[in-house]
Amino acid sequence: MLALSGEAVDHANFTNIVHDIALLHSLGIKLVLVHGAKTQVEERLKSCAITAQFDQHTRITDSESMACVKDAVGSTRITIEAKLSTGAANSPMHGARIQVVGGNLITAKPLGVKDGIDFHHTGEVRRIDQKSLQKQLDDGAIVLLSPIGYSPTGEAFNLNYEDIATHAAISVGAEKLIMFSADTGISDQQGNLIKMLSLNEVPGCLDNLNGEVALQNALMACYQACENSVSRGHIISYAHNGALIEELFTREGNGTLVLKNGANTIRQATIDDVGGLLELITPLEEQGILVKRSRELLETEISRFSIIEHSEGMLVGCAALYPFNGGDSNSSNSAELACVATHPDFINQGIASGLLEHIEYLAIQQGIKKLFVLTVKAGHWFKEKGFVDSSLDDLPAERQSLYNLQRNSHIFCKNL
Repeated sequence: MLALSGEAVDHANFTNIVHDIALLHSLGIKLVLVHGAKTQVEERLKSCAITAQFDQHTRITDSESMACVKDAVGSTRITIEAKLSTGAANSPMHGARIQVVGGNLITAKPLGVKDGIDFHHTGEVRRIDQKSLQKQLDDGAIVLLSPIGYSPTGEAFNLNYEDIATHAAISVGAEKLIMFSADTGISDQQGNLIKMLSLNEVPGCLDNLNGEVALQNALMACYQACENSVSRGHIISYAHNGALIEELFTREGNGTLVLKNGANTIRQATIDDVGGLLELITPLEEQGILVKRSRELLETEISRFSIIEHSEGMLVGCAALYPFNGGDSNSSNSAELACVATHPDFINQGIASGLLEHIEYLAIQQGIKKLFVLTVKAGHWFKEKGFVDSSLDDLPAERQSLYNLQRNSHIFCKNL
């Protein structure tokens, strides 16, 4: 699910975004494209000498304004369809033959009167025609949704494109909702880009974005989508050439990722989690799958652990990251991934995969270039996750000296 504002469509980089969309389509990725038209509507209103009216950043769409909205949305939609239809021999989209479809897939209802203010033809999404939308996707088309919806009485309503993107993503069970923004993503109070946000971190970020309406709307759309059936939300820049491809196909990404953990939360372990960690890893230690760790050792190394906590407070997974800073070449920018464990009641639910992704993110943030892991049981799983067979000589000298020959653990490495 891709969502672009009217500003994005007008931007010089939009043609490159279309090329990236065509590439994703050629790979068999099913795409729904939602567009806004605020900039275009403002231009139409200005040319007609109509004063734009807002209340709490929501447009009041009277009959005169609605005529401008229809004109602007129709023109913007045609611009997008024309770009996606490009197929000239000298174009990167030569031979793409992309089918773009839309129609009355959005049922809307009026926003009505709020605090005495009549919003007239401003509406909100009532429902998405999920079956029709899914059929078009299954037939290989890109579905294009415009910010106008229709009521059963035949009226048209001006809609918020972020609201459409959220509802549509949830309706079709999209894997990702990608919001294009003027900004690269969400930044902290020091101006540094926040690469990843868990759902429980989003409310605080929304408060810090006071006044930045476009970013607030994009982040809220990702948050609401991920609270439901969508696994991930992304906020990337529409001005950066290649941002979409970088965000989807590189480890570091290009913007801010909002990660859905379902009913679970990934966080750093604290001293209060030692008891829960012992309950989680002790059975695996008794089976010889994990190296035994005492309570005292866990308390000392607790800051190395990341855990997944179920909504009911139960620890359902853990993993630890141990950086090495020795003088030998294998120590430089390397770290050990250790004590990866999942509660038996939560096997095959993505717990370990989520932890691995989180640990890799932490490692990259610390400048670590290589992860290594020692295992007696999960070799095939680590290979599936991009690790490769390695030898004792590939480990940092400090870790080589601690290698337990009796356990005869297999060694795997992965470049980040």
